[in-house]
Amino acid sequence: MKKLILLAAVAGLMLSACDNKPKENDEESAQALQTATTQELQVAVSDRDSLLSLVNDISSGMDQIKRLENILSVSSGAKGETASQRAQIRADIAAIKQTLEQRRQQLADLEAKLNKSSLTNSNLRKTIETLRSQIDSQAAEIETLRTSLEEAHTQIGTLNTKVDSLNVTVDTISSQRDAAQLQSVELANELNTCYYVAASSKELKQHKILETGFLRKSKLLKGDFDQSFFNKADKRNLTEIKLYSKKAQVLTNQPAGSYQIADVNGQKVLRITNPDEFWSLSNYLVIKID
Repeated sequence: MKKLILLAAVAGLMLSACDNKPKENDEESAQALQTATTQELQVAVSDRDSLLSLVNDISSGMDQIKRLENILSVSSGAKGETASQRAQIRADIAAIKQTLEQRRQQLADLEAKLNKSSLTNSNLRKTIETLRSQIDSQAAEIETLRTSLEEAHTQIGTLNTKVDSLNVTVDTISSQRDAAQLQSVELANELNTCYYVAASSKELKQHKILETGFLRKSKLLKGDFDQSFFNKADKRNLTEIKLYSKKAQVLTNQPAGSYQIADVNGQKVLRITNPDEFWSLSNYLVIKID
């Protein structure tokens, strides 16, 4: 008899939970208790425990979703996010979706059992509807999270493509810059290339650098002269030419004030004192030595 009273009290607590109209439901519960059997009360207590367990599970599910939302929010702004982290988030979302479907089925099974029981009431039905609404809300949130994760993955892919494209552009620009620098160096070298020769009058004539004749004005660097006979040099570095001769005469039209011919140990040496002026009229220098 004591067991029956205890079960009746527990069932009464379950049936009056979350009630906004206690008097009406107390009457409803009292009437149901009068006709309930011990077995029915035991089933009611079991159903109550299942319902409370579902309430706890659904609350736990919301905590899991909030945790995932925080992880996804932090990951979307973190540069160090890896593919394995995104895969773990996808696995967690899939697991929560599966759990929500299981809880939805548990709630449906419990509702079907309670509908067959004489101890069910309007408050209990409202509780079931509330739980179903919470499950639907959680399912919607987890779907939103899944969509956000996929969108983030797509954005990452787009950014990676843009980065690759920028890298290609940078490589192209770097190559063009290097080519331009090389061309600039080559052009500067070409502009600063000069040619000089120091030879006797006879040698200069043999290589058609100097042409003279009876009653004819001397001609220098006219026609098809032998350019291979000249020494090639860089104006920026050429400051002195040793002539290995006791006599020397500059035949080309280098400005007189831009150079000197000095004696060093009885041998002539040409020293360029002003390179820009010295080469301003010609890139060729012809020196006659004896």
